[in-house]
Amino acid sequence: MMTLGTAHITSTAKPDAFFARWADMATWPEWNSDTEWVRIDGPFVRGAKGVLKPKGAPQVPFVVTELVPGEKFTDVSKLVGARLTFRHVVTRTAEGSTRVDVTATLRGPLARIWNLALGKGIAAGLQGDLDRLRDAAESAA
Repeated sequence: MMTLGTAHITSTAKPDAFFARWADMATWPEWNSDTEWVRIDGPFVRGAKGVLKPKGAPQVPFVVTELVPGEKFTDVSKLVGARLTFRHVVTRTAEGSTRVDVTATLRGPLARIWNLALGKGIAAGLQGDLDRLRDAAESAA
């Protein structure tokens, strides 16, 4: 497994505000700069399947592999010969704010090739996307 990038933010918004934004996948392009659109088949639950359309790239199927509302959310995109995983962890700090950590990883026999194609772009956009998600969650609160 290789880590493409990590990002974190601290926010005044409650954890549920982040999960509400993640569940409303139609709004992802508002804060995720490289996403054209996202669709999910059914509710935002563990095991849900969907399709994501990155800007300038083909559609990519994904699965919600882990979902504990208010705590964590993991989605895995199926690439040829690799899996691209985004893990989102939400915690409350001792001061009462919310911390969100996101880690993007690649795994599989063609992970190194996918890293050459996607790695730098994902790493470069991760923090900005998370900053925009924080702004969206705080403005909705």
